[in-house]
Amino acid sequence: MEGITSEETDFVRAVHVWVEKEVRPVVRELEHANTYPGDLIDAMKDMGIFGLAVPEAYGGLPVSTTCYSLITEELARGWMSLSGAMGGHSVVCKLIGEFGTRAQRDAYLPRLATGELRATMALTEPGGGSDLQALRTHARRTDVGYVVNGSKTWITNARRSGLLALLVKTDPSASPAHRGISILLAEQGPGMEVSRDLPKLGYKGVESCEVRLDDYRAPADSVLGGVEGVGFAQMMKGLEIGRIQVASRALGVGRAAFEEALKYAQERETFGKPIWKHQSIGNYLADMATSLTAARQLVHFAARKFDAGERADMEAGMAKLFASETALQIATSALRIHGGYGYSTEFDVERYFRDAPLMIVGEGTNEIQRNVIVSQLISRGGMD
Repeated sequence: MEGITSEETDFVRAVHVWVEKEVRPVVRELEHANTYPGDLIDAMKDMGIFGLAVPEAYGGLPVSTTCYSLITEELARGWMSLSGAMGGHSVVCKLIGEFGTRAQRDAYLPRLATGELRATMALTEPGGGSDLQALRTHARRTDVGYVVNGSKTWITNARRSGLLALLVKTDPSASPAHRGISILLAEQGPGMEVSRDLPKLGYKGVESCEVRLDDYRAPADSVLGGVEGVGFAQMMKGLEIGRIQVASRALGVGRAAFEEALKYAQERETFGKPIWKHQSIGNYLADMATSLTAARQLVHFAARKFDAGERADMEAGMAKLFASETALQIATSALRIHGGYGYSTEFDVERYFRDAPLMIVGEGTNEIQRNVIVSQLISRGGMD
C-alpha cells in the first residue's frame, strides 16, 4: 500500500478483515431482498468510516485521499452499496470543512463524523441530468431566509440523511448562469418530501429517491460559506473527490469480479484441464488483471493530485472514466468465464454485472467526463 502511512495501512486492513468476516457472508441475501443493511452501516459508524473526510478537531478520522480510495475499494469489493452509503456523505463533509462558515462547521461536522447525522448531495433534477447549470429548483430570499421550490432525483440515502447539500438557483437572472447558483445546507423538515424510491437494476439496499421541495423554508445562514452565487464552483470542487470515490467503487467491483473469475477458472475443468488453460479464458484473465492494475494507478494519481491541493478535475474525470469502463468490462468478462453459472443468482458475478453500470453514469456520465477531460486539455495546453 504505497503512499499511505502505517496507521492508514492498518485502517485499510481492518476494513478488509471486516468485509471478509461480516459483509461477504450476508451480502447475497441482503442484496437479493433489497434490504437496508442497518447493522453493517452501524458497524461502519463504529469504525469511523463516516468521519474519514472530517477534520480531527471536529471528531473525525481524516485520512489521505489515497487511503480513502483504498477503503472505498474494500467496501465496494464486499458490496458496492456500502461504499455508496458513505460516498455523498463524505463529499458533503469535504464541502463543509473547506467552504463552511465557522458556525456551519461547529453545527454539523461533529455529528457527521460519528454518523449520528448522515448527509447527501441533491444535485440532479428530472430532465436535467448532468447539466447542473440548467437548474430549475430555486430559492427565493425573504427577510428570514429562503423559500425553496423544485425537485431533485436520484438522491442516494435521501430517507436516512438528515442534511442535504441542496444545489439551487438564488439568482435566476444571473449571467453566466453558474453565478446564480448556491448550495443550501438543508435539514429535512416541512416542505421537503422524499416522494418515492426509484427502482434500480442494481445498487440494492440503499435507497435512491426523488425529493420534492414545496415552499420549503431554509434559514438565511444555510448558504454554504455564507455567500450566494459560488455554489457551482464549490460543488465542482466537491465532485473531484466524488469522482475519485466513484472510481474507487469501480475498482472494488472490478476487483471482486476478477477474483471470483480467477478462482473459478482454476476450479472449473473442461476437456480435461482447468479452463484458465484454454487460451480464450486465459486472455480474458490477463486483460482483466492488466486493466484493473492500470485503473488503480490512475485513481491513485488523481488522489495524490487532490491531496497536493492541485486542480484535479481532469485527473478525477480520467480516473472515473477509465475505472468505471474497466469495471463494466471485467464484470462482463467474469460472467463469460462463469458461463451459465454467471447468469445464476447463486453466484455473485451476476451482482457485479448489475452494479458495475452505475459507475459509468453516476457522478456525471462518462460522456460528461470526456467533455471535462478535453476542455481541460485545451485550457492547460495539453498534458502536463
